[in-house]
Amino acid sequence: MHRREFLGTMAAVVAGGATCTRPTLETESRKHENSKKQVIPRRVLGKTGVKVSALILGGVVAMKEAPTARFHPAELANAALDAGINYFDTAPAYGNGQSERNYGEVLETRRNEVFLATKTGNRSYDGAMREVEASLKRLRTDRLDLLQIHGVKAEEDFTKWEKSDGVLKALCKLRDEKVTRFIGVTGHESAESMRRAIELFDFDTVLTTFNPTTRRLPYQRLVLPLARKKKMGILAMKVMGGGLGSLAIGNPIKNDDVWYHDAAPRQAEAAMLIRYVLGLPISAAVVGMGSLEHLRNNVSAVRDAQPLNKKERKVLEV
Repeated sequence: MHRREFLGTMAAVVAGGATCTRPTLETESRKHENSKKQVIPRRVLGKTGVKVSALILGGVVAMKEAPTARFHPAELANAALDAGINYFDTAPAYGNGQSERNYGEVLETRRNEVFLATKTGNRSYDGAMREVEASLKRLRTDRLDLLQIHGVKAEEDFTKWEKSDGVLKALCKLRDEKVTRFIGVTGHESAESMRRAIELFDFDTVLTTFNPTTRRLPYQRLVLPLARKKKMGILAMKVMGGGLGSLAIGNPIKNDDVWYHDAAPRQAEAAMLIRYVLGLPISAAVVGMGSLEHLRNNVSAVRDAQPLNKKERKVLEV
């Protein structure tokens, strides 16, 4: 698809989206939108030079759910912006596009306040282009800040990425045409594969998993040093062990062999887990949140966070 066709389609989508009736979002934060925002530290996103909030609103948990009479996920996104979070993370795979649709409710009127990141799980040029076009439609925008190759596998065939019909060609073209400012890569299945991905290709960012569990410590050892050497923006996910948050006190413990969820031999306060990750030399942490209360607690943890000492870090590493 040529840039004129691509952006023409997106302009029509955005214009059309503006005529839609939007739900009333009377959250606590919106009632006090003129009050002073809470201060969340900002960090430079590697060689992009962009300053982003140290806490990122994740696109899973509440953000992937369909709106109900009791709660609209867009309320959470609006409240996050009002609290000082300027980075939204999402993907078409989250809730089969519902996460992007929920964010679109907010981006329609507040796009300039947001560093917006989504992903493509497709590994072909045509497939990635189609997926990004659909994402932009759901997000009600014509531009992204960060577009990432989603979910590097343990047995990923990297040779396919840079072929003429491969996903990397699509991402580079979209960056050249200013549909996205930056490109990145994500994954949490294999530390070795993640290291290989950033070793082979010149990405702006890497989003991977950092938490105190034994299974995630290899990412600190294998991925972090190379990402720092390449001056990449380094983003943490699974801070609390995955979507169920099994590592945090108060959440259900998920002790199984499913690679997606981290087992919790013992739990810790969510604030301690956030402080643990932000004590690493990273740019920001993606945290999925299930409610406005979770948002308030996590914002407080980041705003007031002091680095853990060596003993505190060792206690958490299990």
